[in-house]
Amino acid sequence: MSVTVSHVLLGLLEDTERHGYDLKQSYDRVFGVFRPVRFGQVYRTLAQLQRDGLVEIVGVEAGAGPDRKRYSITAEGVTDLERWLSEPEDPQPHLQTVLFQKVVLALQSGRPAQAFLDTQRERHLAVMRELTAARRTASPQESLLIDYQLFHIEADLRWIDHAAGRLGALAEEIQL
Repeated sequence: MSVTVSHVLLGLLEDTERHGYDLKQSYDRVFGVFRPVRFGQVYRTLAQLQRDGLVEIVGVEAGAGPDRKRYSITAEGVTDLERWLSEPEDPQPHLQTVLFQKVVLALQSGRPAQAFLDTQRERHLAVMRELTAARRTASPQESLLIDYQLFHIEADLRWIDHAAGRLGALAEEIQL
């Protein structure tokens, strides 16, 4: 199970209970523009979240096909989502998707997205300092790899600053 998908589903369930189909549609509309989530992954993730006590089935409706289950986030699920949203991610290539998801979910839920971005910026700067110190004694090969990591962190930092400057506009768009 992808940790990111499970937490995004928890975030989407936080405002209202939903069916798996609705969750997939909401996920794809906001986060899956370039890589939609598969229905099977949504239902497997919901089953695991239910097993872990993070979501519960709050209703079952008969349909033309299989019964449609309506899911709701539990108090434990909200706690787990809060923890995930507050934890900075270790800088790595292609991290922006997770950062973007956290910013959007924070704004959707009324949480302080700016505080998340500030915490994330500090995490990136700390890793940048560690890498810069390590580069001083690194071999040429190690130094090149460290440079690769530093350049990606710099790009992440530019994105974090850019996102922070656009939180108001993004919050307005999300509320539509």
